[in-house]
Amino acid sequence: MALKEEFEAHAEKAKTLPESTTNENKLILYGLFKQATVGNVNTSRPGIFNMRDRAKWDAWKAVEGKSTDEAMNDYITKVKQLLEECAPSA
Repeated sequence: MALKEEFEAHAEKAKTLPESTTNENKLILYGLFKQATVGNVNTSRPGIFNMRDRAKWDAWKAVEGKSTDEAMNDYITKVKQLLEECAPSA
């Protein structure tokens, strides 16, 4: 499977993560997704009173400089890790 196809498949799987997924992990995924699909941050940082968007912007900024392929690979790895963590143990 090509990297882009695998990335898109894992982006769909990420939507099935449980509500209990931490905000920290959701922000990591958000930052990697934006880096993979848009590239480096291209907007100004939201104001201090807009905490949610500011946290998302910071997560994206944290992975600035990663190549598209690198961001896609990291995203896939993170989604796999989170899915394994929430899978019921046999």
